[in-house]
Amino acid sequence: MTDQVRFLDRRAALTAGAQTLSAAGVLAVLGVATPRGALAAAKPSQDVQLLNAAIALEHEGIAAYQIAAESGLLSPGVLKVGVTFQGHHKQHRDALADAVRRLGGKPVQAKGLSAYAADLGAGGLKDEVGVMKLALKLERGAANAYLGLIPSLGGTDLHLLTARMAGDEAFHAAILASALGEALPQNALMFG
Repeated sequence: MTDQVRFLDRRAALTAGAQTLSAAGVLAVLGVATPRGALAAAKPSQDVQLLNAAIALEHEGIAAYQIAAESGLLSPGVLKVGVTFQGHHKQHRDALADAVRRLGGKPVQAKGLSAYAADLGAGGLKDEVGVMKLALKLERGAANAYLGLIPSLGGTDLHLLTARMAGDEAFHAAILASALGEALPQNALMFG
């Protein structure tokens, strides 16, 4: 499997909308063997692969908010929120990259903005509501992806880091859903 295909497979798995990703599923996409009971004893190299997939997810979020900011479709208030959320994603990326380096790995690099625009279908966005709906889909997917990563990671410090990021993503999703006028969910445990 080429690095480009592996990167796209990771991206697809980690941004799978609102679907919950199991730890074994994420590892399977990365081509990591997962015998029974092995998830709790993940190797640093497996953690690096998972964290790099999460960095790729953050690169996509950063790019999505940049594309939105440059689109001319956002009102000043929504633009301010988007830029704030983009700043959160940059902080996530930096924290994940630091963790990858501590584990002896090299953080994955971002693609060009035009590649993300094509991947996200940004050319089809016509108004602020469309931009916000795309952002909401990405934020929900990110929250679920982080929750799916937690049991896969070997270090408890990594569990805490990804749990905190899942919380941020869920917060972003809640703000966007509210701004879009979505009804409050009637059932609990809506993420994960």
